[in-house]
Amino acid sequence: MAYTTLMVQLESGCANTAVLQAAGDLAERFQAQVVGIAACRPMQMVYGEAYLSGELIAQEKKQMQADVDAAEDEFRSALQTRAAGLAWRSMVMFAPMADLVVHEARSADLFITARGANDSLEPSRGVPVGDLIMQLGRPVFVVPPVLEDRTLDRVVVGWTDSREARRAVADALPLLQKATHVVVAEMSADTDFSNVHQRLNDVVAWLGRHGVQAQTLVEPSTGDDAAGLDAIAEEQGAGVIVAGAYGHSRLREWAMGGVTRKLLQHADRYLLVSH
Repeated sequence: MAYTTLMVQLESGCANTAVLQAAGDLAERFQAQVVGIAACRPMQMVYGEAYLSGELIAQEKKQMQADVDAAEDEFRSALQTRAAGLAWRSMVMFAPMADLVVHEARSADLFITARGANDSLEPSRGVPVGDLIMQLGRPVFVVPPVLEDRTLDRVVVGWTDSREARRAVADALPLLQKATHVVVAEMSADTDFSNVHQRLNDVVAWLGRHGVQAQTLVEPSTGDDAAGLDAIAEEQGAGVIVAGAYGHSRLREWAMGGVTRKLLQHADRYLLVSH
């Protein structure tokens, strides 16, 4: 398994410096092609009980198309010398933007997106991170709004003995295989760590058979496992946390589990998340 094709979501109408830097770093690391994607959805414009004129809606759509075109220019300028190849997908649409992104992600091994300064993208100009994680069927690489000098060489795997965590570790294998320092960590509510160490040793042994040398670490749970995991990553000098995403759907809204939600809201390092 390898990340041969990356897909990166750009938010139109603003700079995408951090997410494009991350996409370039990953593209160089895996000699991968990169597909850029941007979508806009004109807001439902209502004044009182009457819809605004078609002319105003057309003006907004025209501006959004100009912003999408500018995002493509930014994408190509940032990555033209860093990726094995580039492709672009975009649309100004009235249908849900997630539909476009989910369909296009069929061609990607890893989807890269910014978290946004307020934990999500502008709703008319990007698909929220939670929706991507729950719907794509691909691992999602989440970039914090302010990108510090975060390394891809040091990775912490947040382990729980769950389907989501197993999926995340398998999806992260290409990244883990190129890392120089990998720690599989679990925040445990048990006072007896012997069973925890046993299952972590099983994970490390499985990783070893895939060419990944990893260490184990068990810390007592303090009730805020997201903060605990982020603290472990800081202590280990890790630039990436790998974690399973827990959540469920409510009609078309996706509710994230507490640990996943807090990591997405507060972690100031890369997250590779799978559901």
